[in-house]
Amino acid sequence: MQRLAGVILFSLWASFVHASEPLPGDIIQDLNALQQQLADASESGDGSQEALERLITRATGQAARLQGGNRSDQWASALYSQLAAGAMARQGRQEEAAQQLANARERSGVPASQRARWLREEAGLRRAAGQREEAIVLYEQWLDSRTDAQVSWQLVRLLAQEERWDAAAEHLTPLLEQSGALDEAQQSLMLAVLRNAEQSDLALGWLLEGLNSQSPPEEWRQAAGLAQQAGQKGIAAGVWEMAWQLGKFNQPEERLLLIRLHLAGGTPARAAEHLQEALRDETLPRDEQMLRLLAAAWQQAKHVQNALEAWESLAEYTQAAKDWRELGQLAYAWGDEALAKHAFSQALALGDDEVEPWLVSLQ
Repeated sequence: MQRLAGVILFSLWASFVHASEPLPGDIIQDLNALQQQLADASESGDGSQEALERLITRATGQAARLQGGNRSDQWASALYSQLAAGAMARQGRQEEAAQQLANARERSGVPASQRARWLREEAGLRRAAGQREEAIVLYEQWLDSRTDAQVSWQLVRLLAQEERWDAAAEHLTPLLEQSGALDEAQQSLMLAVLRNAEQSDLALGWLLEGLNSQSPPEEWRQAAGLAQQAGQKGIAAGVWEMAWQLGKFNQPEERLLLIRLHLAGGTPARAAEHLQEALRDETLPRDEQMLRLLAAAWQQAKHVQNALEAWESLAEYTQAAKDWRELGQLAYAWGDEALAKHAFSQALALGDDEVEPWLVSLQ
């Protein structure tokens, strides 16, 4: 609240500089005195409530007394309302402070530049008061005739908080075109908005363009996730592969995800190569799940010899009739009759009567 009050204080000095209507000397003297009182309260850090209340009573009284006068009186009334707003903001009464600035903007004799400043300050107060819809309207009005990245980001965040994703994305797009690197908060907001606005492709393109060897693991992770969400499974696998090669990921579970991404993304041979290497160096366990995944990867890659070897290793590990039968059928289809006969014989010995016709055909 102290920061908001400080902004309003600064604006009052600017108001005198840009004044279009002359003010009587006694009014200027009174405004300066109240301005100093508010500045002292803000700088002291405690801001006596009694002093602030006296200031608010004086400022609102003067604003009401002068609001029906000539243009000079109305200009003075507006300045008194601004002082009241500063004191109310100092007390944490943001909604009331915002209304004082709204009153000030309605007075005649107020320069257009000052109306614009008060409009932005009122929007900030409405936002701080939790009046998001009102703040959105004011920020949109303020941005109608000017460009301001800071205000635009504030508007995008408010729209996102209201789950108005399409509107948020509309205001976000030009920001991304103009902005350089985003900070962490901006990037999180960007991703949330574009995902919910079903514009994952745009978010992905922006992320991919910014990825490099210095990018932190989380950015690589986000890019891969967005690619998956956008249905770009091959790109997701490629992003994760590059991150793995750069050393961004090195945990067993991250390598297993890489393997699954390659399988989903249409590069099963690469998945199998990663899995074989992980089994060889024991970073992944040589259990049924991993052996089955390896067999499926080589089979999907249509690498006959490697697929048959992987299926045979799986069948020997599980000693399950269905695995021997699966191996036999693959071997038969791929022309390895000796292996097919061996596999079917093992399945039959384990009680799988379904393989008898296959064995007969191999006699």
